[in-house]
Amino acid sequence: MKVRLLPSSREFEAVAREPVLTAALRQHLNLPHSCKGGSCGTCRVRVVSGRIAYPHGRPAGIDAVEEAAGYALICQAHAVEDLVIETREIRHVTDVEIRELPARVARMERLAPDVMGLWLRLPAIEPFAWQAGQYLDVMLPGERRRSFSIANPPHDAALIELHVRRTPGGAFSDQVFGSMKAGDLLRIEGPLGQFVYRPGDRPLLAVGGGTGYAPLKAILRTVLESGLRRDAVLYWGARAAEDLYDDAWLRGLAAKHPHFHYTGVTTGPVHEAVLRGVAGLAGFDVYAAGPPAMIDAVRHELPRQGADPARIFFDSFDRAPD
Repeated sequence: MKVRLLPSSREFEAVAREPVLTAALRQHLNLPHSCKGGSCGTCRVRVVSGRIAYPHGRPAGIDAVEEAAGYALICQAHAVEDLVIETREIRHVTDVEIRELPARVARMERLAPDVMGLWLRLPAIEPFAWQAGQYLDVMLPGERRRSFSIANPPHDAALIELHVRRTPGGAFSDQVFGSMKAGDLLRIEGPLGQFVYRPGDRPLLAVGGGTGYAPLKAILRTVLESGLRRDAVLYWGARAAEDLYDDAWLRGLAAKHPHFHYTGVTTGPVHEAVLRGVAGLAGFDVYAAGPPAMIDAVRHELPRQGADPARIFFDSFDRAPD
């Protein structure tokens, strides 16, 4: 089946048993999306013509009124017939070449009890360009894939740093925490995602939950290591102190850079700590990455205290079904 995008008129092929977004990514079209689990609503499109179906039922990120008005979440929607859909296309991101490459595990390090750091080496003759905040997919057998944010900035590209959280029964994380060793070969595809650093003069507020810290690390390193005189604040929430696996490094970074401030949060929701600790939210560019509930709270609660919704950029970490 053919899917045509408006307003660009670009086309791609979709098969009956795959989400429309999966088909687009497979053909190197990086359409707007975030969680890929139907929670965040970032991949919402308007169906101009054709029919879609949700094999697992209407996802949580869209309600019946929106569905009746012709909107759909393409991370879950399957094409029933040829489609014409209207979607946002962010040219400066979609113009980056998406590539599928081999990657060798150069190093592994247990960062927290259930988080493993992976450092991947890509072929020297194969250029791989990304923007701070983007992610890549690890390709698995059976046309499955797992998404991980790139935790290092583009100016430090010798290795690709990933933070992998262990998921019980997870096809990839069980391998990472079990049989994987340095020297193993993986296949990756990227860069993907529209959650990217946007240069500017406004102070930057980063809000992370769990391994949602990974893309924020890349963004903060871009600001702090590139000589940019931009104020930056990080609030990182986790279940326990041991889960704030970069805490010592971040405290050292804050001591070295007077325009960077860091707060680790292990008691209560991280967005509530932000509301208590940050004044003048209207002046900040907000970058939030973490589980859907945290993202939902940031998007709804921070604007009530003055944050500009148009300046809240987010990446919702959800486990997409196979």
